[in-house]
Amino acid sequence: MSKRPSPISATVDFDADGVQHGFLKLPISNDDSAWGAVMIPVTVVKNGNGPSALLTGGNHGDEYEGITALMKLANTLKAEDVQGRVIIVPMMNMPAAQVGRRTSPMDGGNLNRSFPGDPNGSVTEQIADYFTRTLVPLVDVVLDLHSGGRTLDIIPFAASHLLDDKEQQRRAVEGAKAFGAPTAMLMFELDAAKLFDTAVESQGKIFVATELGGGGTTTPERLAIAERGVRNFLIHYGLIDGELEGPESPQIYVDMPDASCYVQSEHTGLLELTLAIGDEVNEGDVIARVYDMTRTGAAPVEYRASRSGLLVARRFPAQVNMGDTIAVIAEVVDSLDG
Repeated sequence: MSKRPSPISATVDFDADGVQHGFLKLPISNDDSAWGAVMIPVTVVKNGNGPSALLTGGNHGDEYEGITALMKLANTLKAEDVQGRVIIVPMMNMPAAQVGRRTSPMDGGNLNRSFPGDPNGSVTEQIADYFTRTLVPLVDVVLDLHSGGRTLDIIPFAASHLLDDKEQQRRAVEGAKAFGAPTAMLMFELDAAKLFDTAVESQGKIFVATELGGGGTTTPERLAIAERGVRNFLIHYGLIDGELEGPESPQIYVDMPDASCYVQSEHTGLLELTLAIGDEVNEGDVIARVYDMTRTGAAPVEYRASRSGLLVARRFPAQVNMGDTIAVIAEVVDSLDG
């Protein structure tokens, strides 16, 4: 059954040359605004014919590295610097970004678990549907900027995925490497079916994702990686001129082959991590301890690494609940080309 047109309308013309700043408007009606709208900022920079890129941040509202980098780019990118079209949406999940939360306060929706979306669904599902059916078909390449938000700290990396179409995978891997983060990754997702990644890749488009830190904040170093990476992405795919700028040290390649890379807590309590982000891990090493906070004198539960590799992510808050990911270990490899 065909779906109705998206209820979202754009105040910009995606086909017009020049620089336009506007909104994606989603009608809502609630106690605060009977005839209101969710207003998602969007910038379009177009100059003639050429490739089209969609740059997104704020898929989760507490991941500020990408939001900040894209807000700055939207304020500075000029039409004469572009060959083709760049669509910039710094805060995909605008309701979540406004309250600094991972999920939307309007419906509790996690945008990056809501794709391909539904024009008759919740606010979050309607936003996902608009990106899936309206924006992604307009472009050739997509860069989605993530970080760990308030609950995770993640080593800065750009990533692509294992795909059935090996040419599509090759082009995405090259984009992830060209982003120029300290690490490039072939990433395994725990549940990919409802991700933005999958909605893009299923249309045959090139998709690159990032994780650029976390803790619900930014640092000058990580923001610099984000800004450099966005520029490198546009250069690599032919949208702007320039020379690629790599990281200060040789780039590290890592692979997440399966779900065993994720270490998840089976206990609730106080988390002690024994390693720092970027540390090497040997199979069998104690990587974390969880202490029972209801009593003293109880020995902590130890968590040991089931594989060797690099600690690429860790839980940020010290308190942990059953099911929380407390660490992610990825395998260091010589190449991402398979």
